[in-house]
Amino acid sequence: MKRIKEIYAYRQMIFSLVKRDLKGRYKGSVLGFLWTFLNPLLQLAVYTMVFSVIMRAGIKDYYLFLFVALIPWIFFSSSLTGGASCIMAQQDMVKKIYFPREVLPIAHVTSQFINMLLSFIVVFAVLIFARYTMNPLALLCLPIIMLVEYILALGLTMIMSAVTVYLRDMEYILGIITMAWQFLTPVMYSIEQAPEEVQMIFKINPMTSVIVAYRDILYYGRVPELGTLLSAVVVGLVMLLVGWIVFDHLQKRFVEEL
Repeated sequence: MKRIKEIYAYRQMIFSLVKRDLKGRYKGSVLGFLWTFLNPLLQLAVYTMVFSVIMRAGIKDYYLFLFVALIPWIFFSSSLTGGASCIMAQQDMVKKIYFPREVLPIAHVTSQFINMLLSFIVVFAVLIFARYTMNPLALLCLPIIMLVEYILALGLTMIMSAVTVYLRDMEYILGIITMAWQFLTPVMYSIEQAPEEVQMIFKINPMTSVIVAYRDILYYGRVPELGTLLSAVVVGLVMLLVGWIVFDHLQKRFVEEL
């Protein structure tokens, strides 16, 4: 609790880092902040062409089936891949001044989370344009699953950011891991389409229940099963606890390693 209070005392620093990241993300580009909306739309166009036209997934309104899962996945993967280097990127600050080191991964994941919330404006616009019926009761579960994903992403980012200080290659290894992880998560297809021999991998994948919940709420317009929600909540909290413990242990030698 003492550590949490200390981090809360540095909340202004977190806000400043988040604001700086959001402002500087597309600085100098012609379209600027519009890339927040264009990036997921362009990825959606590519995946839709591959799986609807070339490979023919055979799923009704596949672009919506994919879109409601792709946006959360982009948040998760960008939190991990970008967050791995968040300590390294601020090494001068880490070496010169004292502040709770947890501030850096928290700021990074929060920045990515805000970016996802902005992208959801496009998601809802597409759902309305496609005349999909949204279940008000199901939508009440959306903030819950968003919070769960945030907690899960934060826990893993804390681990990766701390490990990368000691193992610099982790920043590059994560790119391969997240690419493989995406194909082992029901983002581009439903879990029922996966071969029976790999079903166990999907069951132990912490992102499976999160993606299934998003799709239930937005694509199918139904309240996620209680088991799905509970699984997501438990996994998220456990991962945050593990991430916090690992980060707290490894941060003691950050300055020496940097």
